Amino acid sequence: MRRQLLLTCLTLTPLSLSGAALFAQTAPAGPRYAPWGLELKDMDRSVKPGDDFFRYAEGTWLKTHPIPSDKSSAGYNSELPDEIEGQVRTIVEQAAAHPANATERKVGDFYAAWMDEGGIDARGLAPLKPYLARIDAVTTRGALVQLMMTPGYPSPINIGIQADQDDPTRYSAAAGQARLGLPTRDYYLLKGEKYDAIRRAYRDYLIRIQTLAGLSDPAARADRIIALETAVSQDQWTPERRRDPVATHNPMTRAQLTRLAPEFDWTPTLAAMGLGAAKTVDVAETTAVTAAGKRLGDIPLSTWKEWVTARFISDHAPFLPRAFDQANFAFYSKTLRDVPEQRARWKRGMGLIDGALGEAVGAIYVQRYWSPATQAKADELVSDMRAAYKDRIDGATWMDTPTRTAALAKLASFDPRIGHPKQWIDYSTLKVSRTDPLGNALAADDFQWRLQLKRFPLPVDRGLWFMTPQTVNAYYDPTLNQITVPAAILQPPFFDASADPAVNYAETGATTIGHEMGHGFDDQGRQYDDKGRLRDWWTPATAAKYKVQADRLSDQFDTYEPIAGTHIKGRLTLGENLADLGGLETAYAAYRRYVSRHGEPPVLDGMTGDQRFFLAYAQAWQGNTREGALRAQLLSNPHSPDKYRVNGIVRNFGPWYTAFGVKPGDAMYLPPAQRVSVWGS
Repeated sequence: MRRQLLLTCLTLTPLSLSGAALFAQTAPAGPRYAPWGLELKDMDRSVKPGDDFFRYAEGTWLKTHPIPSDKSSAGYNSELPDEIEGQVRTIVEQAAAHPANATERKVGDFYAAWMDEGGIDARGLAPLKPYLARIDAVTTRGALVQLMMTPGYPSPINIGIQADQDDPTRYSAAAGQARLGLPTRDYYLLKGEKYDAIRRAYRDYLIRIQTLAGLSDPAARADRIIALETAVSQDQWTPERRRDPVATHNPMTRAQLTRLAPEFDWTPTLAAMGLGAAKTVDVAETTAVTAAGKRLGDIPLSTWKEWVTARFISDHAPFLPRAFDQANFAFYSKTLRDVPEQRARWKRGMGLIDGALGEAVGAIYVQRYWSPATQAKADELVSDMRAAYKDRIDGATWMDTPTRTAALAKLASFDPRIGHPKQWIDYSTLKVSRTDPLGNALAADDFQWRLQLKRFPLPVDRGLWFMTPQTVNAYYDPTLNQITVPAAILQPPFFDASADPAVNYAETGATTIGHEMGHGFDDQGRQYDDKGRLRDWWTPATAAKYKVQADRLSDQFDTYEPIAGTHIKGRLTLGENLADLGGLETAYAAYRRYVSRHGEPPVLDGMTGDQRFFLAYAQAWQGNTREGALRAQLLSNPHSPDKYRVNGIVRNFGPWYTAFGVKPGDAMYLPPAQRVSVWGS
């Protein structure tokens, strides 16, 4: 449910200030509308809005902005993170050169160790050998399972900690299927030359990294590893099936776990992990866990050790000598995502620090770049969005009274967190070396796990953030009924306190705040109540009416074919598409509320406020993606590609037709009876 960084939202769904000068040529006097925030030069006015609104809004940009050679995509979602990256680099390099305290010293040492490519090459395999020796020393399956559950080592299943879905005030242990060497099961199982070529390249990659590590007979090892992963992948759940919160909620006692998958030795394994006090474990993909256990039993221990070894090397290749790093890039970026050039090392370092010491950097970032004015404007927007959602729920005639009452209770309990955490993570127990980047990566993994273990016996901490303030993204957590909007996304081009309200309400109101609030009522989020419990609070009659609309939206997206032969998966992307549509409907209503308070906005550059609203929505999803990365997205990502987050959404919304005079015969025209509405009457 995170706003994806493809804009993106996430997901979990951005652009740099230098790349998006805010337009103000003909705006009338007055601070409300100048500068007002659209990139008119990006438009292609030769395209009719009703034929391809995405290209109408940014067709010139698409033709004139190639994807940078070190990226899988270009657009607002790529450019704004670049700007944030530069700001964070300044913070990190200052910490490396002149640390003000022990935590800043750790940030600096982590970065210095990562940037010391000469030292990494000079040390060769020495830092890796102790970890491989630990794998070599395993002589029983029980010992292997416990090693797999050690932070930093791969496993065919994940075991972790999450908020209990029956009682979100407490934590519970959880388990489910884990990723393999290829991104998803489809890469192992789909037929055709494209996938055959990927599998051949994967085999070559495994041979390469094992050769570099000095392992015997790397080709035979690679064949055994791929056979193992293919066997495991056949029983893994599809991304669509994994989205079902009821099917993936299966709390089990130790006895039930033993019947499900005895090969994982649950009692000693949980005890070794520090979860010995866990009464139950919530198992997500039950049959996949069972099958993974069976593979542990019927595939030789020696092959499993080869798999753990190769995966450990692969997962940590960036921290090893340059040849490992280059091999990892060549397969995972160049082959799988069509990215021709590796990103500068310092840029990759920013992402690593974000994962290891992100809030240490975030505290400094907030001091420098977050303002009370932005907080106040964002809070006003959230308030308008909440009021607009209330109006939409009140007016949804398809909802009966009991369901509406419960929906309003859920809306009232929404917990929006804007900008940054109120309390920062204490990194005092994290040990960082200035000369051991691999050790630092493993220490960070262990630190994060220890942090979770400390929280496990306590009530759920609602103040924790799972994104840093410097992240250009946002997310919704259904068990806490929280939306979280980091500081970094609340800046141009998505949000500007001095910009045209039409732009702010579209780009932040619709694509961020409205989208994340919409997740509370999408096909997944609607199954959680106002307290975050996984509970059916819908009457059967209202649920049936909701499902009709959801199914129609899913069917629409099934028809879209971004790559010849590869369609969008309507069921996989349904939650994000519902959040996009619901967010747009509600943000437009919130914008009209604003207009009712402040008066009808002026025409700017020949465009009405409503036209600017929809253009801003479209430009927020500005983006172009390489085919390999797009293929990976279509196979496994719950977010639709950028173009369809625009065209596939606005064509369902009546006010867009009115704003641009879209008529029958236009390519995007849908008859009113075929349009889907989340909150329409």
